[in-house]
Amino acid sequence: MRIKHWTKNIFLFVGLIFDGQLFNIHSFFRVVVAAFLFSLAASCVYIINDVFDREADQKHPKKKNRPIASGALSIRIAIIFVIFLLVIVLSSAYFLDKFFVLILIGYILLNLAYSRWLKHIVIIDVLILASFYLIRIVAGLSVIDVQYFSPWLFLTGSFLALFLGIGKRRTEYINKNDNESSRKVLENYSIVLLDQMLFIVVTLILITYSLYTFFAESLPSNYSAMFTIPFAIYGVFRYLYLLHIKSEGEAPEEILLKDRSLQVTLLLWGGLFIYLLYGV
Repeated sequence: MRIKHWTKNIFLFVGLIFDGQLFNIHSFFRVVVAAFLFSLAASCVYIINDVFDREADQKHPKKKNRPIASGALSIRIAIIFVIFLLVIVLSSAYFLDKFFVLILIGYILLNLAYSRWLKHIVIIDVLILASFYLIRIVAGLSVIDVQYFSPWLFLTGSFLALFLGIGKRRTEYINKNDNESSRKVLENYSIVLLDQMLFIVVTLILITYSLYTFFAESLPSNYSAMFTIPFAIYGVFRYLYLLHIKSEGEAPEEILLKDRSLQVTLLLWGGLFIYLLYGV
């Protein structure tokens, strides 16, 4: 079920935080429930993918130890569990918000399409990876009454998602195994191309985020939010360091869990932003 990957669902809280509703108990509870349901839906997708990819996973040095690939978990039990879990998730999501149900269904279908076909198409594969993060932002917004969510922030989130997707492909390219059939698309990439894509996306992240701190209606009118820009710059540069020097990035959710510098940066940035946004 990839419990570690549930950290990706922090993106569902973007709308709640930046729309000024973090301390709204009703909205906070709805987003927490949505994040939990989204996590379970994502786990269903992981299990389904493991069933389809079991033969390829058996040839991979790490993936061969996954429960289905190793034979520790039978396919029949896995499928029954997925059906049972999906019924619970979708029925629960329906009572939370009808549009949220559609988002979950769309996410699941897009994931399956990605695993079967889209991950083999160069550039499209990265765009789809980025869309998974954006879908999470939209999912979080769908369960609250949005008031001040800035389009500049949505652009920043879009480019940040693309940054993570390209970084993932770059790390996979560096660590690629020629016998790994599930990543044939890597043959269509090069380090030069991926680095150029990263350069463009990083520039767009910093520009759109800077514009957000100046023009978002929900932020203080004295432009004090600009003081969070250095933390954003360091965070992006730190991630680039991990990509280029440490060859990490294949699993962004794991980097967040283990890199102390990124954790401290996020805490400082988040603390300052919440202080400026909420005046706490």
